[in-house]
Amino acid sequence: MINGNRQTKYDVIVVGGGPAGLSAALVLGRQRRRVLVVDGGNVRNAPAAEMHMYLSRDGFPPARLLELGRSELAAYPSVEIRQGTVRSARGKKELFEVELDGGAVMRARRLVLATGQVDEPYPIEGLKERFGRGVYHCPFCHGWETRDRSLAVITRIPAETSLALYVADRFSDDVVLCTHGPLELPPVIAARLGEKGVRVIDTPITRVAGEPGALELHFADGSTLTRQDLYHRAPTRQHSALAAELGCELNADGTVRVNELQETTVPGVAAAGDTAKLPAVPDAPTLVSLGAADGVRAAVWMDGDLFRSDLGLIPS
Repeated sequence: MINGNRQTKYDVIVVGGGPAGLSAALVLGRQRRRVLVVDGGNVRNAPAAEMHMYLSRDGFPPARLLELGRSELAAYPSVEIRQGTVRSARGKKELFEVELDGGAVMRARRLVLATGQVDEPYPIEGLKERFGRGVYHCPFCHGWETRDRSLAVITRIPAETSLALYVADRFSDDVVLCTHGPLELPPVIAARLGEKGVRVIDTPITRVAGEPGALELHFADGSTLTRQDLYHRAPTRQHSALAAELGCELNADGTVRVNELQETTVPGVAAAGDTAKLPAVPDAPTLVSLGAADGVRAAVWMDGDLFRSDLGLIPS
C-alpha cells in the first residue's frame, strides 16, 4: 500500500482460506492492501462433491472453486497466502499479533476471522463417514438432487423435526423421521407429520451402512430401513477459539456476533462466513455464496475504516 501505518507488516490478516476468507482477500488486494491469508485447509464442505446456488458455478466442485480463487489472488502482489493455522491472537485495533503454528508472530492493523464451523454428526457408526456423501445437512444445498427419492431425517431436537416436513413438502412423498430414541414431538409437528404421511421411528439407530442411493439404517431392535438418502443437521462448533480469545461476543448458539458490516464487538476485528451471524438471524447460513458475500462485505467496510483512520477522520 502507498499510504498507511508502516509499523505493521500487514494491513489485514485473514484467518481462514475458504470462500469467505478468499473473497475478503480479493477485495482488499484490489485496493492495494497488504494482506496475509492463513489457511489451515480444513474446509467444512470438503466431503461434498458439488456446491449449489452459486451463480455460474452451480454443481461446481468446492475444492476447484478454492483452487481458482487462490490462483486469482496470485495476480495481486500485496496478498500473501500461507498454509498453516493460527495458534493465538491478541492486541487491539491498529496492532494485532497472531502466532502461527510454527511459532512465527505476524502483526496487522485489522483481523478478519473466517475460520468456519465444524459439523459433529451423532456418534452413530457409519454416519460421519457418509456425511456429505449420501448424508446431507441442507435441503437448499442438496434437495434438488434428492428429489423423488426415499429419504430419512435423523434428529434428536424437537424443533428440527420440521425438517422432515420440509423435505416431504418440497422433494419426496416417501420420508421417514428417525428420532434415534423416544422424543416428545411438538403437537403441531406431530399432527402435520401424520397429514403428510411421514412415518416416525423412535428406536435408536446403531449403524448406517451402504452407499448413496442404497443406505441402510440398522436399529437397536434388529430392524433395518433402506433409504436412498439421509438428512441430518449435525450439531456444530466453532472451528477456532480465536474469537473468544480476542474477547468477541458470541451469540447463544456459539457463533460470533456481528453487525451489518460484519464487525464483531471488538474494534478492528471482523468475522465472515458461517463462523458468524447477526443476532436476529436464526441459523448461520451454510451456503458458499453467502459466505463469499460476507467476506466481500467485511472487506469493503474494513478498507473504508482503514482509509478513514489513515486520514485521521476517526480515532485509531
